[in-house]
Amino acid sequence: MEGQGVVICGKWIKRPENVNLVVLGKSFRANSLKSVLEIFSFDRNTTSLSSSPLTTYVIEDGDPVSIAVHPSGDQIVCATTSGDCKLFELCGQEADMKLLAKGLPCLEGVGVQKCIDFSVDGSRLASGGVDGHLRIFEWPSLCIILDEPRAHKSFRHMDFSLDSEFLASTSTDGSARVWNANEGVPVTNLSRNSDEKIELCRFSKDGTKPFLFCTVQRGDKAITVVWDMSTWNKIGHKRLLKKPASVLSVSMDGKYLALGSKDGDMCIVEVKKMEIRHWSRKLHLGTSIASMEFCPNERVVLTTTPEWGAVLTKPTVPKDWKEWQLYLVLLGLFLASAALFYVFFLFSDPFWKVPVKRNQPATPEVETIVGDLQGSEDPFGPLDM
Repeated sequence: MEGQGVVICGKWIKRPENVNLVVLGKSFRANSLKSVLEIFSFDRNTTSLSSSPLTTYVIEDGDPVSIAVHPSGDQIVCATTSGDCKLFELCGQEADMKLLAKGLPCLEGVGVQKCIDFSVDGSRLASGGVDGHLRIFEWPSLCIILDEPRAHKSFRHMDFSLDSEFLASTSTDGSARVWNANEGVPVTNLSRNSDEKIELCRFSKDGTKPFLFCTVQRGDKAITVVWDMSTWNKIGHKRLLKKPASVLSVSMDGKYLALGSKDGDMCIVEVKKMEIRHWSRKLHLGTSIASMEFCPNERVVLTTTPEWGAVLTKPTVPKDWKEWQLYLVLLGLFLASAALFYVFFLFSDPFWKVPVKRNQPATPEVETIVGDLQGSEDPFGPLDM
């Protein structure tokens, strides 16, 4: 599937035709070759990627650092070690797919961007540099919403909220801030104790629980802390991975949280109960997981490391109900209710079966009524003319 080269980062792509693809950024510097972006197809039946890429784009200068995929599935931004961010348009279907390079002047020569991400609705693009510089743009106009050179000492992680209003970011010095992505202003600095370092951040995505999840290193203990978005106060914490985390991800439906460790382990947490539902120990044996992301509409997790490449994992969690299954259950309940009502009607109280007297038929016979009318005399007699 991967051939030669080292996988630096990877992302899922959800195409308009409801097809899932994967883009991998790979470096060939050890072989004195140029780095590439490669697009692979995903087979849900075998939980695997295609053996060869659908299309490949050669990066002329620098290695890939991070990748952002637009929610529409047709645009990709790749940050490189050359200090440029490159925009690509994904065209065509699986049988004939191409990556076309586009200009992105607002992010050329800006230095290495550690973090780069699109908002959930695709209306914003944010980038955070190794130099601590934060930029937020409208998309696709690229009008600047925020340009803050001293946002952090150096960026480590960032994430947009579900409504695309807020952007959370963390620094290598252990601090974390929340920004208003619409107005381009800081909202708050997340509180922490003197022995705490906030490392990774992800917003909840289920639409009902306005939370911000962060991995925090408290002395020699690794914990996951939850902040309330309405007050930006801590509401609780729990030891889940129980070791320093290198990556953090939330499923698109907000039901699960994934944590990857610096020694290659991965766990899947059910958000509702904040309990671990799946463990993958030594998934990337002895190496820190570099990137991790849930598939947009499948319960599959993509992880990458330079040493082991890209790995797909299908967590052992309860299966989700499909829409047609819900409709089938509703239909079954309706039919069962109708059957019960019919049985109840047949064997119910006599109230439903009113008794009829023997000398009083329920329905008079038509012949009897007509006969009586024909045999009776007119009480008024013949009419005088």
